[in-house]
Amino acid sequence: MHSITLQADNRAEVAAALAQQHLIVACLCAAWCGTCASYRNAFEELARRHPEKYFLWVDIEDHADLVGDLDVENFPTLLIQQHETVAFFGTMVPDPNVAHRLIETIAGTDEAELQRLAASTAERRQWQQECNLRRLVGA
Repeated sequence: MHSITLQADNRAEVAAALAQQHLIVACLCAAWCGTCASYRNAFEELARRHPEKYFLWVDIEDHADLVGDLDVENFPTLLIQQHETVAFFGTMVPDPNVAHRLIETIAGTDEAELQRLAASTAERRQWQQECNLRRLVGA
């Protein structure tokens, strides 16, 4: 599988996919960002390595209405979500091996532990309120 790029004409399709029981891995980037452009191939490779997960590429400027309130400090920013639990939201070193290990770790963590971790700090609790892609896209 490859990643899906959020477009104005595929939001309903993306919302339907996000509503499924896949681990969601979203990359939040901007078209003008050189680091994002170079990371795109690595993100596609991650999607091929993890075909059972849903990979979504989101240009934060094209979809400011969707992600405008998210605090994207640098690029690339990954958002990883399992069901309703946001497991990770932050800048990622543009190294696909680091992202692969993070994805594997989250995928191997049971739901109860992910929920415990999600409530463990103020920052993570804030992720649950502000970064849930299912809610942002309307899934």
